[in-house]
Amino acid sequence: MAKHDIKPSEITPEHVFLNRREILRSAVAAGLLPAIAGPACGATLPASGDLVDVASWPGSLDETPNSFEDISSYNNYYEFGTGKEDPARYAHTLKTDPWSIQVTGEADKSGTYTLEDILSPHSLEERIYRFRCVEAWSMVVPWVGFPLADLLRRFEPSSNAKYVQFFTLNDREQMPGLRYPVLEWPYREGLTIEEAMHPLTLATVGVYGKVLPNQNGAPIRLIVPWKYGFKSIKSIVRIHFTERQPQTSWNMAAAREYGFYSNVNPNVDHPRWSQAMERRLGGGLFSPRVPTLLFNGYAEEVADLYRGLDLVRNY
Repeated sequence: MAKHDIKPSEITPEHVFLNRREILRSAVAAGLLPAIAGPACGATLPASGDLVDVASWPGSLDETPNSFEDISSYNNYYEFGTGKEDPARYAHTLKTDPWSIQVTGEADKSGTYTLEDILSPHSLEERIYRFRCVEAWSMVVPWVGFPLADLLRRFEPSSNAKYVQFFTLNDREQMPGLRYPVLEWPYREGLTIEEAMHPLTLATVGVYGKVLPNQNGAPIRLIVPWKYGFKSIKSIVRIHFTERQPQTSWNMAAAREYGFYSNVNPNVDHPRWSQAMERRLGGGLFSPRVPTLLFNGYAEEVADLYRGLDLVRNY
């Protein structure tokens, strides 16, 4: 079967795809998508059983996704605890409505935007991304979202905007993990402007056709699929355009272990473990180990972003 002939039911459990339009109805009910829930938006998601042109989706991979249970029950979200099961257990305290994002720094249209402002011009696209975390476990996740570049251009960043920094919500009443100094809060991440504008970088609002669960970073997060998972910051409340390379949480905590770029590179070991091999989450400890791919398998799409950059020194 050719790559562009893959049916949704063949790469994702059929009962999930039958309900994937539910993200639109659920989001409308939650007040998240009032301006994009009309017929034009619905037309962007193929009807159940229709052929999907997977090749036209940047970053799509013909791999079987993990189950929704895998994706929503094994999470890194230290604001709700350091255990992998803690976010699913405690993130119900997160209030995602209303939600706003502050835009600051080197941009002509800075200010505070509601989530409705953020989402209103966009149609949602369903994409499948191979997503890996630093513990050498990997997931394949059908995220729902739109290119981050579409959003950032609306703020009209200036020529001085060489980097984009992102901040997660910092609210101790909603996030019990913030009471512990595991990291310097709020959680923050950053990308070069070129990385942020790349079509693979996704502003994400759903998974498996459903509105994002709190533990997965509701109501809006990044997905940067060629980098390690911690670069894909969750529950974003601030976007900051800056001329200088910004601080990032894990680099602040352990600069020797976590560099600014944090690209998936099997040739660069973490100081405490090898990153050359990985296992798929959900297969148990005896699931086969497979070679980790440079840039998480997206080298053809993103390698030009790092032309001339020493990927060992700039890990």
